[in-house]
Amino acid sequence: MTEATSLLRLEEITKNFGAIEALRGISFEINRGEAVVLLGDNGAGKSTLVKIISGGMQQSGGKVIFEGVERNFSSPAEAKAAGIETVYQDLSLCTNVDVVANFFMGREIVKRWFGIPILQEAEMEAAVAKAMANAGTKIPSLRTNVEHLSGGQRQAIELNRFVHWGGKLVLLDEPFAALGVEQTRRGLDMIKRIAAQGIGVIIITHIMTQAFQVADRIVVIRQGRVAGDVPTRETSPDEVVGMITGEAQAYDKPSGQAQETRPNGPPT
Repeated sequence: MTEATSLLRLEEITKNFGAIEALRGISFEINRGEAVVLLGDNGAGKSTLVKIISGGMQQSGGKVIFEGVERNFSSPAEAKAAGIETVYQDLSLCTNVDVVANFFMGREIVKRWFGIPILQEAEMEAAVAKAMANAGTKIPSLRTNVEHLSGGQRQAIELNRFVHWGGKLVLLDEPFAALGVEQTRRGLDMIKRIAAQGIGVIIITHIMTQAFQVADRIVVIRQGRVAGDVPTRETSPDEVVGMITGEAQAYDKPSGQAQETRPNGPPT
């Protein structure tokens, strides 16, 4: 990866909770326009890592390098200002207002007439309609309150909003856990379109088929370490399961050497 294409680089990230080592030297990189899936058992450290990237938690050691600059985000708001957004299962939408209001929340277009602020409703609605159309998202009415929309439609609003406001890296934590088959298919297609615009995507999922459908690369986290970092086209579900369980060799990307792994222990 070159400096021009590299978006995020993690170098030997560690995280301790007292005597517990949750992360033990995580290193990997993501390019602009690349979709990377994080796989691993519960407790492997995936969510902790995402919280560190998104400013929700500080690492104990190591470096987070974003757009070529070492960053230590002190809050999710600071990470968001830099172009990093996290989308959780419960989302961050206000369900009692419509799509347009959610899209422009905190960024409303206002013009003043004789000193009185007037919302530019038509201009905002046109901008949202264009963003949704570009993403292939269909919602019957942008004036519908979000509470009346499906989980897939809500997720589409949040992702389209992220893209519209200049997002650079989106972190998706189990984005399809509560969605049906068709909504999941549309969500996977949307992720591909987002990546095609040069945006980096990191996805946490437990569903192997989804990982192989959407990921350019799969990174396996096991017991706080990177147990595998492979292009999706060069691996298989069985091989990835072996990395997750410790039955397969772990690939140590910085040195290019395979490490022997024990089923119940870290790489040796």
